[in-house]
Amino acid sequence: MTENLQEQLYQRLREGLLEGRFKPGDRLKIRDLAAAWGTSPMPVRAALQRLVAEGALEGEPQRSVRVPPMTRERFKQIYQVRMALEGMAVEAAVGNLDSDALEVLEGCMERMDLAIERRDVQAYLTENSQFHRVLYGACGNPVLLRTIETLWLQVGPFFNRLFTEADLSLRLNDFHEDAFKALREGDGKAARQAIEQDLTYFGQVLLNLLDLDYAQARSG
Repeated sequence: MTENLQEQLYQRLREGLLEGRFKPGDRLKIRDLAAAWGTSPMPVRAALQRLVAEGALEGEPQRSVRVPPMTRERFKQIYQVRMALEGMAVEAAVGNLDSDALEVLEGCMERMDLAIERRDVQAYLTENSQFHRVLYGACGNPVLLRTIETLWLQVGPFFNRLFTEADLSLRLNDFHEDAFKALREGDGKAARQAIEQDLTYFGQVLLNLLDLDYAQARSG
């Protein structure tokens, strides 16, 4: 029973990180989480320790952990690996996506468009995470999928920054639509190119924001 509860809490925290429900620097206190979820501290501590071991969280004094702050160098390193692995996963997924999976992807895109119109950050990030996870989940390589998700655990909290630029929202879904069209046509190379363009465009936006953070910190 304890192991099942620990797994449930781990998955809940994991989902929150993948979907950007936590932000860099957020502190997660064991007692607060246990109280919020109506459980004892032990399974919460075990779930958090698993995420610390995966590099998604880092330990702090006084029995708390935090979402690590994002640095330019760290983001760049993760981004370079994501480009290689996620492109590989997309190309491998072509041919494995049935009509049900394509319908899920299309639904994600529709809800992302709606979230953009409403400027609902969390709704967009949730659907964006679902879109990519369904797509990569069809790659047929569990090792590749697990590695990609481990990287997403580290960058997911930073995706909140995408909505800090007023004119950015107009392009948030363009590359998903290009990838979906290619997937429906069975064109793996075009689908990979669209996802790599997605990563390149938004990766550069986030790197620019990190540069701005650094400049402001130095001037302050």
